[in-house]
Amino acid sequence: MTSTRPVRQLHDDVAFVGPLGTADGIDDCIRGLQGLKQIVESSEQRKVIADGDDVCLIYDLVTNTPAGTIPTAGWFQLHGGKIATIRVFFDARPLDPAR
Repeated sequence: MTSTRPVRQLHDDVAFVGPLGTADGIDDCIRGLQGLKQIVESSEQRKVIADGDDVCLIYDLVTNTPAGTIPTAGWFQLHGGKIATIRVFFDARPLDPAR
């Protein structure tokens, strides 16, 4: 059974941009998160910075890949109290099997 908790926090027109791809809308974002779940073991929050409707989360993304732990930043923009845009920043090169 899939949790509906993340859906309640997302704006209907949520947009995601990150080094591994993009997604538009709730369904597309949830599919992307479910795919990411295959390689992510956990995340360890380091710092939260908020400025009005902008929130920046600095965290370590702990993967089950040879890349191990990846320092990551996420910029979340809220609209009407829900997440409208997500921009994620990290060095994706360690996740490239061709390297």
